[in-house]
Amino acid sequence: MTPLAEILRRRIAAEGPMTVAEYMGLCLMHPQHGYYTTRDPLGAGGDFTTAPEISQMFGEMLGLCLAQCWLEQGRPSPFLLSELGPGRGTLMADALRAMRAVPGMVEAAEVHLVEASPSLRTAQNAILSDHAPVWHDSIAALPEGPLFLLANEFFDALPVRQFLRVGDAWAERVVGLQDGALSFGLTEPAAQAALSHRLDDTAEGDLVETCSPALGISEEIGRRIAAHGGAALVVDYGSARSLGDTFQALRRHEKVDPLAYPGESDLTAHVDFGALAEAAPCAHSALTPQGVFLERLGITDRARALAAKLSGEALDSHVAAHRRLTHPDEMGSLFKTLGFFPEGATPPPGLQT
Repeated sequence: MTPLAEILRRRIAAEGPMTVAEYMGLCLMHPQHGYYTTRDPLGAGGDFTTAPEISQMFGEMLGLCLAQCWLEQGRPSPFLLSELGPGRGTLMADALRAMRAVPGMVEAAEVHLVEASPSLRTAQNAILSDHAPVWHDSIAALPEGPLFLLANEFFDALPVRQFLRVGDAWAERVVGLQDGALSFGLTEPAAQAALSHRLDDTAEGDLVETCSPALGISEEIGRRIAAHGGAALVVDYGSARSLGDTFQALRRHEKVDPLAYPGESDLTAHVDFGALAEAAPCAHSALTPQGVFLERLGITDRARALAAKLSGEALDSHVAAHRRLTHPDEMGSLFKTLGFFPEGATPPPGLQT
C-alpha cells in the first residue's frame, strides 16, 4: 500500500466514495504524495516518454508552425509564447531554437509556462533560463496579449468523471472500498443535464467521460486568441468524441491497475477533442492525426537532413524516432492535433478546417 493509498482509504471510510475525478486529482497533485508533485516522471528512468523526448524534430516542427502563424498575423510584438504542462522544457527549447530562423520572433517572445509541479519547474528553468521564463499555476494567470500556445500531452492528465448510461439517466463511476481495498463502484442513476446531448449518440451501457477543467481551459485559450490574436496547438491522444472507459495508469512504462499504486503511477484519460473545440470561442481546425500533421510540416525532409550527419546506432535511433512519431502503428494515429486560431485567419500550417 502506498502512503497515499492509506490516506485515500481513510478518507473514503469517513466520507464515502469519491468521483474518479477526485481520485485522479489527489493521485496526481496531492501536496505530499502526488505523482507530479514528487518526481520527474519522464524518460527511461520514469514512467513514460513524450514526443519531445523522442526527437528534437517534434518541437522544431511545432515551433515553425507557430512561427508561420506569427508571420501571417503581422509579427505582433511583444507576444506570449506559452506552454501548458511543459515537462522538462524540451519542447519549448526545441521550438525556440527553430524560431531563431525567423528574424525578430524570439526577441518578441515572452515565455510563460503553466506548470504546477515544483520538480518540473526546476528542470524547465535549467534548460530555458536564457529566455527568462515566467511560471504560472493556471492559464488564467497569464497576462493579456497575443497568445501563441503549445499543449502536448497536457489535457490527458486533467481529472475526468465517468458516467454509465442506464436508460435515459447516468450512473457515475466512483472509487470506494471493498474489503478495505480501493474498488470501483457506481452511484444510483440520475439525470445529467450536461450529458443530455449524449443520449443521441450512445446506447444502454455505454460509458462516457467528461472533463470540466479541460473545457474551462479551452474556453480561456479561445477567449484570448479571439481577443488578441495568436494560435494554439493541442497534441494529445484521444478522439473527436468520448466513448468508452479510457482511464489508465502507467508505471515504469507498463500499464497497471489505476487503483494499484495511487501517487506512484501516472493517471490519464483520452481527450475529448470535440468538446474542446466546442468550448473555445475562436476558430478551430479539423482534428488531424499527429503523423499526418508532422508530415505536412515537412518532418521527413528534416529527418533526412539530420540523418545525413549520422551513422551506426545513432542513425538507427534517429530512424526509429521518426517512425515512432509518425507511423500509424506507433504515435502517428493514436495522437491527434487540434489547432485554434482567430476567426477569418488561415489555420496553422499542417491543419485544415
